[in-house]
Amino acid sequence: MTKLAAFIAYPKDSQFPLENLPFGVFSTASNPSPRVGVAIADQIVDLSVLAASPLFASTGVPAAVFAESSLNAFMALGRPVWRQVRAKLQELLSADNAALRDDAELRAKVLVPQSAAKMHLPASIGDYTDFYASKEHATNVGVMFRGKENALMPNWTHLPVGYHGRASSIVVSGTPLRRPHGQRLPAKDAKAPVFGASVRLDFELEMAFLVGKANNLGEPVSIDDADAHIFGVVLMNDWSARDIQAWEYVPLGPFLGKNFGTTISPWVVTLDALEPFRVAPPKQFPEPLPYLCDAEPYSGYDINLEVGIKPSGDAKHHTVCRSNLKYMYWTFKQQLAHHTVNGCNLRPGDLCGTGTISGPTEDSFGSMLELSWSGAKDVKLGESGLTRKFIDDGDSVLISGFCQGNDFRVGFGDCEGVVLPALAN
Repeated sequence: MTKLAAFIAYPKDSQFPLENLPFGVFSTASNPSPRVGVAIADQIVDLSVLAASPLFASTGVPAAVFAESSLNAFMALGRPVWRQVRAKLQELLSADNAALRDDAELRAKVLVPQSAAKMHLPASIGDYTDFYASKEHATNVGVMFRGKENALMPNWTHLPVGYHGRASSIVVSGTPLRRPHGQRLPAKDAKAPVFGASVRLDFELEMAFLVGKANNLGEPVSIDDADAHIFGVVLMNDWSARDIQAWEYVPLGPFLGKNFGTTISPWVVTLDALEPFRVAPPKQFPEPLPYLCDAEPYSGYDINLEVGIKPSGDAKHHTVCRSNLKYMYWTFKQQLAHHTVNGCNLRPGDLCGTGTISGPTEDSFGSMLELSWSGAKDVKLGESGLTRKFIDDGDSVLISGFCQGNDFRVGFGDCEGVVLPALAN
């Protein structure tokens, strides 16, 4: 892919070059109304302003769509419109296009420094589903709790396992979350639980896609059409209280151990921006049932992922794992096709998480549960001399990710949250 040139200068390691143009929702002190914007370099294009100008008229998209406090109305318009808007933005932001570049008055209204903006959740999330799509992660957890011979449940290689999470506690990056209370066993051999704050708080390195185009109730989305229903992708930390989860999850799955908080990054990277980074996903055996078989050989994505922990008072985040979305066994398309195969209707703004994305090596494990092997090992925080088995109060957990192109990057921004102490009992 030939590197594109914008009239706004940025370094080659910028997360938001002209090749990216992720969508988000922001506000400013001078205009506190949340509205839709697009990231370019260290700026935000205020689409509520640009779309009201004659420069944007050819898209046919009403400016009111971009004055909304979420991306839902825009996402509902469908992929042809998403592509048209993205193409128009690339045209207007190009170095050789004078229309916006040389209109100082309009440019001053349209471009907002990211440093002056407050980011909001990009969508009004009606429903949230979390999958369990990493074979390495599922195997690691299975080995810990069931032994090597029974690591994967019999259904795991036949379908993307998932459960419905809590949409109301999804927060945007930078929002602190409080350590949760719940029931937990005080020791492995204990017969009865105690009530108290979780002592095994964990992160989960995930990504998630936002549904754009809806499907009608009773009408499945085929795997061939799945991409047309996926607006874009965010980073996600599905915080987990492992001790609460371990006691409660049989027989219906996670509940209080998961629903106290999920953090997502504010910028939604479109599938079109990720197109150059498609790769073949892991070989699937046995071959899935026909509705999950994808004729597209490159349905995975090469996205570098990293997690860092910064203790309270420390100056920087210390990397504890590096992974990649390309390791994920069940693809986005398979997840969406399976989710709707029974006729379930997805709506614009619905969020579908991948589950923890772990790789084949210990340094690519996507949770403290795996990195510390359920607390059996200490995890070093760089050269700080500090270690962790799980997350401490005051710790900041930062998830980052990017695709590396030819002299450019497509980044996702930050997915960060700080753990506050539990409330007194």
